[in-house]
Amino acid sequence: MPAQQPRPLTNSEPDAPRGSVTPRLWTPPLRDLTPETSYGFDVIDFARDVVGIELDSWQQWVMIHAGELLPDGRPRFRVALIIVARQNGKTLLSKILTLYWMFVEQHPLILSTSATLSYAKESWISVIQMAKDNPYLKAELGPRAVRASIGEEEFRTLAGSRYKIAAANRRAGRSLTVHRLILDELREHHSWDTWNAAVHAMNAVPGGQVVAISNMGDDTSVVLDSLRSAAIEFIESGVGDPRLGLFEYSAPPGSDPSDVAALAMANPSLGDRVDPDALLGAAARAKAAGGLELAGHLTEVMCMRVSKLDSAIDPTAWAACASTTPLDLAEHRDKVALCLDVSLSGDHATLVAAAVVDGVVHVEVVAAWAGFGCTKALRADLPDLIREIRPRAFGWFPAGPAAAVAADLADRGSRDWPPRRVVVEEIRGDTAAACMSLAEQISTKDLRHPDDPLLNQHTANAGRLWRGDSWVYQRRGASAIDGVYALAGAVQLARTLPPGPPALVAL
Repeated sequence: MPAQQPRPLTNSEPDAPRGSVTPRLWTPPLRDLTPETSYGFDVIDFARDVVGIELDSWQQWVMIHAGELLPDGRPRFRVALIIVARQNGKTLLSKILTLYWMFVEQHPLILSTSATLSYAKESWISVIQMAKDNPYLKAELGPRAVRASIGEEEFRTLAGSRYKIAAANRRAGRSLTVHRLILDELREHHSWDTWNAAVHAMNAVPGGQVVAISNMGDDTSVVLDSLRSAAIEFIESGVGDPRLGLFEYSAPPGSDPSDVAALAMANPSLGDRVDPDALLGAAARAKAAGGLELAGHLTEVMCMRVSKLDSAIDPTAWAACASTTPLDLAEHRDKVALCLDVSLSGDHATLVAAAVVDGVVHVEVVAAWAGFGCTKALRADLPDLIREIRPRAFGWFPAGPAAAVAADLADRGSRDWPPRRVVVEEIRGDTAAACMSLAEQISTKDLRHPDDPLLNQHTANAGRLWRGDSWVYQRRGASAIDGVYALAGAVQLARTLPPGPPALVAL
């Protein structure tokens, strides 16, 4: 049988945007993929000739690649991770694959998990109905093919293949020997409980396979993050697990939500089952709203990894504020304010400068200290830095971890501290106001930054910690965010500086 190619998508408008059949990130095959080296071709034929469904082009592509076989006939990928945006046909692909495993390959036990048992049961019922409505598949069912008791749901063929479902929890798959496993919406696995229970139920099956299907996750998606990172490492370096495959349809990091080309990378069914106008309309609303709505849109529609769903700093707006020709703040010393902040763990500190020039706040990182005990070096370096820069103001947040360092400097009683004409003060205003004001300056594009990696990372690490109707920054896990606090403080000081002395004019 000649190698079958995915069917071309058709559209009455030839210039209409089309989804990308090939994923943006994918694990390359070990050899040419043909009907002899991939069971995916057989899945495509089964879907078309038996079930009566022509798979979308991207579904065919994924089946051919995820179905790659080793020379001994086992699946090349023990774990195949498929990441694609919502409403592109993930569930249908899972159903077709389940039917193929049951009626063609006839595996003893196929297990499917979902976030809740009710969600898993919806797909289970749909698979049963598809089989009963099909004369070829119905002939393979006995009179008691379905067991519907809650918690004991099972669908069985005359050949002895069973299809069971479970909620994604620590009991999924325990006391069973699983031969094929579908993990639906892996992004909802916030711990390794389901993985440990279900995947290890396949340890004694040499030819077992896990197919995990999901859209992109967030900081809580620990299993998805771990598998994706390991798969990308193998793709880029060849180091790691060769039997972990990644097939990711996603927009490149930093993509504009209205970029049709980026949308096509995340939505392979764009122009077919996915309406481009609907996505572009949603993109416009998300961009206007920013914050949580934008982060959710980037995750769900563009399949982009965001640091937090409730990001304090709009990542798209932050990227738009980057300047290719940063302003030299040394030429505007009379407008410069500095702010210092230290990480909660004391192993990182950042000093940021800000100045308002022609109505725009320009910022830059002056210095950063890292490592255990870095505050000792900070105490030694800071006075000389302040004297060298000669800012109008230097400050810190009195309730934050930088307060101890600043207090030590204030207690020195040195004649050269503080430097002349430098106002040294605690930022005693509302910390929430400084945090929220920075976010506003960024969203309105009234700030310019030099695309500094430290600030990029720290703004990405900052989430919102709500306090009533206001919020301050909270860090993600152990990640430092002292840079974004120093940035917020410097911007607030710079924007509230009193007018400088008038320039002297020679008569």
